[in-house]
Formats: sequence, structure tokens, C-alpha cells
Amino acid sequence: MPSKTTTTKTVKSQKDISVSEFFEKNRQILGFDSPVKSLLMGVKEAVDNSLDACEEARILPDILVEISKMDQKEYKVTIEDNGPGIPSAAMPNVFGRLLHGSRFHAVRQSRGQQGIGISATVMCAQITTGKPATARSKVKSAEAAKEIDIIIDTKKNTPVILREEYIPWNEKESGTRITFYMSGRYITGKQSIYEYLRQTAIVNPHASLTFIDPDGHKYIFERATNELPPQSKEIKPHPDGIELGTLMNMVNASSEKSLIKFLQNDFSRISERVAKEICSAAGITETTRLSTMDLEKCKQLQDGIGKVKIMAPQSDCLSPIGENLIRKGLKHVLSDIKPEYYAPPITRDPKSHSGNPFLVEVGIVYGGGLPSDQQVQILRFANRVPLLYQQGACAITKAIEATDWRRYGLEQRGGTGIPYGPAIILVHIASTKIPFTSEAKEAVSAIPQIQEEITLALKACGRSLRTHLNKKERKKKTRAKFEIVQVIIPLMAEKTANVLGKPIPDLRGTITKIMNVVWIDESITYDKGKHRAKITIYNYTPKNQKFKLHTVLPKEGTSLISYSLNPSEVKDDIKLTWDLPRIASTEIFEISFELNGLDKEAYEEMDIYVSNINPVDVMGADPLPGDWDLQGVNFTEVGMVPDVEISEEEDEEPDYDETEEDLYDE
Repeated sequence: MPSKTTTTKTVKSQKDISVSEFFEKNRQILGFDSPVKSLLMGVKEAVDNSLDACEEARILPDILVEISKMDQKEYKVTIEDNGPGIPSAAMPNVFGRLLHGSRFHAVRQSRGQQGIGISATVMCAQITTGKPATARSKVKSAEAAKEIDIIIDTKKNTPVILREEYIPWNEKESGTRITFYMSGRYITGKQSIYEYLRQTAIVNPHASLTFIDPDGHKYIFERATNELPPQSKEIKPHPDGIELGTLMNMVNASSEKSLIKFLQNDFSRISERVAKEICSAAGITETTRLSTMDLEKCKQLQDGIGKVKIMAPQSDCLSPIGENLIRKGLKHVLSDIKPEYYAPPITRDPKSHSGNPFLVEVGIVYGGGLPSDQQVQILRFANRVPLLYQQGACAITKAIEATDWRRYGLEQRGGTGIPYGPAIILVHIASTKIPFTSEAKEAVSAIPQIQEEITLALKACGRSLRTHLNKKERKKKTRAKFEIVQVIIPLMAEKTANVLGKPIPDLRGTITKIMNVVWIDESITYDKGKHRAKITIYNYTPKNQKFKLHTVLPKEGTSLISYSLNPSEVKDDIKLTWDLPRIASTEIFEISFELNGLDKEAYEEMDIYVSNINPVDVMGADPLPGDWDLQGVNFTEVGMVPDVEISEEEDEEPDYDETEEDLYDE
């Protein structure tokens, strides 16, 4: 047993630790755990703050990142933006106090939430070089900018201002600049500052980013759009999946008196009717006073919430990138690679985990200059921020590894693990609270609801890739056959006719018998803000053909301004159907139309479907879903494009694309 004196000494030696002092001794928790990562994290935290500030003020961001090498280990880092600026009185706490922020309690999407990032950067810079950070900020209509030299008193978690003055900053209407000195190591490659900014440009196509590296090289990532992302709105917590402790804290903190009012006013998506259903399912009266809600009653209430169907979380608290801007950002930044195919990006409907709404977005890029003998590149994002480290520990990577990519045209040994092939897989999670594995915000925790949503989005995007690859392979085979028949047979006929001294025979019937297919080709050109689309139908069958042709236009901003053949049906302004006239054997028929109001990259590949004809006789178009039953796979018509969830078991069935190819080959 310890002596009384020892116990007394132990008690007296105990004292409070400030949050700054804790992170000073454990800065690896924040991601400042190596010279390479420290430099990257400093840039990342400042850029994230700049993007958040600009978007909240509805300003298109212009951000400058400049790194200068001072000596072998020390670098000077400057980040400057054109945001709304920081009021003078708030500057010391923003840059010099950890866990000081305005977003931690807000239920809405934002990059920064904890109030740690930029102040932790100032602290780590101060620890490694002993030098203060210099912050300058100017708000709109101010005559001058305020500039301060600042360090942090880590014992008290308070800012210490070493210099303070107002200086002219006439070239900026408003904005903020932070300069700090940090020991680190600058690298290039996959986990570099350049790569972080490149990926940031992909998911923030509205931002213009300029980077000057230590060698003086200047890189500019121009904005791809002037469209700002939707501004996220603060909402109440969603009840779906809420944890017991969180529920009890909300009950204790609520200003409401009765249970039914608490449910209606302290949660989102709960109307009076739904609140009554929850009370009934929980076996608690609606008028129960919150002051009587003990542990047992809170458990009953949690069970009651789980039994009632509640509307999905509203999406206005989130700021998804959107299908159009994902495609635009990828094409803008990856223009040097020139991929052959961009799978239509998938944005899932919002779901909830632990009361926090979230949604998942996925995009896949294939081919072009991407290496085919390496693992696919994975681009992970959380609230529009690139995740460059801890890839293996992230829920995004786990979902990719657990998906059987062999079904979608990529090589994958054993059906698990990161696939191989010329592809990039982009996954973005938007949430009011991203469940990171640590304060460094480098990987997303494997929450079952989130991982399931990622998997469903990956499969939906993978099906688009598979359809493209199947269509490409079928066209390649048939085109080769088509070219052989069109070139070699006429040459043989010409030489034979010359030898025999007879006229060259008409070979159209012979070619038709050999091809025995309706070949459909399509082309899209873009000129002066208009898309000109042309569909050409070659009847290389021995009989006349009459069938229906269908296509789907882009959903947003489409304006059909002209066409060579009037559609027999126009549905929802985007689904066109033509009743084709009877096309005689060996004849060629064309349909053309023009679209207005779309960006060039919004319509580069056409989806064509046919009905009232055996799809085995057609090459270059898919059967209209619901029109044919091939090999027992029944395609339910949903509008025009199959947009239904496919379960794990259903996804293992043979694809109608593959079955059609097998039938055609036979």
C-alpha cells in the first residue's frame, strides 16, 4: 500500500492541461507527424478555411499558395484569398486559440468544424521554428487591412500579439493572408502539396488556385465554372440512427416542456403526426414532461424512433458537387490525360447516421492516357476536401476493395482488393459531420450506413462503365467484320471480273447476307454553343426493317431546337422516340437534331435504344428496357433508362449486353 505522504504528493502533482498544451505534445494526432505531412497540413488547413469563407460570402474563390525555401529544413508558407476578410477584433482568437470556431455545433456541411486547423498550424509552426505567424485581413469597405504577428501561449490556450498595425492593401477589396515559417520537407508525387491542390480543383471547379513552389514554378488551376456550390443551411439533427447518449443530452438541453413538442421542434423531418406515431410506438404519452425522461424512457423513445418510418434528411444542409460539376471538374483538370470515357457520375439520395445527414457521390474515368497495368487511382474526398493519407484505413477504400470489379470490366485478382486498369475512381462524401478516424481528418470511419451507400453508388457507376466497355467491344468486332466485308469482297470481285472479262457484280445483296445486322452509328459535334447529333441506320439484313428508335437527352438545360424527322413522342422534354419508316435492305437512313443550352462536355456520348425489333439483329443500340426478355432477365421499363437498384445477387446474373453478344456471335 502506498504511504499517505506518497498519495498526497500524487494528488498535489495533478493539474489541468490546456487543449493547446495537449496538442503541442501530441501534434501527430492533428496530422503534423512528419516533416512532409506538416508542410502539407499547414497549407491544407489554410486553403480549406479560405474556400469555406469565400463560399459563405458567395464569392468565387481566388487563392494563392506560395512556398519559399529559407534553409535546408525551414520553409516560408503564404496563403492568400479574396474572401470576406476577418473582423479585426476576431483575428487573435481565429489564429491563436484552439477549439475556437463557429461551426462545431451547426448541423450543416462545411470543411472546418472543430476550430483547430489554422490555429494548430500557427502553433506547430511556432514550435518547429520559434517564429510567429503573420496574419493580414481586410473586410469590405475598410480603408486599410489589419496585420498582426501572433504566437500562442500553449499553457493557457490564448493568443499573444507581438505586433499590430493597420496597413494599406489597395489591390484587394477584401481578403485574408496568413504567412508562417515551418520546419518540413517539400516533396512531389501522390501525397504532395501540388497533388492536394490538383484534387481540390477537381471537386471545387468554381475555385481558381495558383501555386508557386519552392523552385519558383507557377501552376494555375483555372476555375471550370462560375457556378458557386449551393449554400448549405443549418438544420436540426435527423432522428434516424441517433445514439442513446446523444438523445439524452438533447432531452436535458431542450427548452421544450412536453415530449411531443420536443420531437417536433428539436428534430428535423418530424411533423406532429410522425411525433404522435413515435410516442405511440415507444409506449410513452405525448404530454410526458421532459424533466421525467429518465434512462429507461429515453431507451423506449429511441426504440420508438426506430420503428417509425421518417422522411429522409433534407438535402439543403448539404452541398453536393453534383453530377454536372463532377464531370466538368474531372475533364478540366484531367485534360492532359484525355480519358476515353467519363461514366455518368452518381449522386445518391441523402441518408443519416447518428442523426447526421450525409450523401455519397461517385464518378469513374476510364482509358486515355491512364496506365492499364497499375492499380486504379482512388480519389477520396470528404466535404470537398482531398484525403491523401491513410487510404487503407478509409471506408471509401474498403468499399472499393469489397466490390467485385471483374463484373464491370476491370481486372481484380480474386474478386477483392483494389482493381487494376486504366481508371480513376472518385468518391465524395458530403455530411454535416464526417466521422473521421482521427482529428487529422485523413480517413473516414467504416460506419456501416456510409459504407453501404458508397458500395451502391460504386455499383451504379460500375454498371455504366460495363455498358460502355461491352458496347465498345461489340462495335469493335462488328466494325472489323464490316470493314473486311466492305473492302476485301469488292476487291476480290473486281479482280475476278477483270480476269473473266465480265462486269463487276452488284454485291449489296451478298454483303447483306454476310453482315445480317442493322448497324446504328452516332456522332455528336459541338459548334457555336450548339450540339449537332446524327444517327445513321444501315440496314444490312436481307429484309426490310421497321422499328422504333429512342434516345435520352441530358436532363438539365436541354433545349431541342431542330430535327430532321419529327419525333413520334417526346416525354419529359428529354426522352425522344421515332417511328422509323420502312428501311429497305441495303438502304441507309439518317436522323439529325440540334440541342442548345448545354456545355460542350455535357453531351458527348449518345444513349440509343430500339424496340419492335429483335435486338440480336441490331448493333450500336441497346434494347429498350421492358421490350425484350433475354435469357430470363426481365428489364422493367423505368422511363427509358434502367435506374433501379440491383442487389448483390441480381448483379451476379449474366448481363443482357453479354448475352446479346453471345447470341450475335452464334
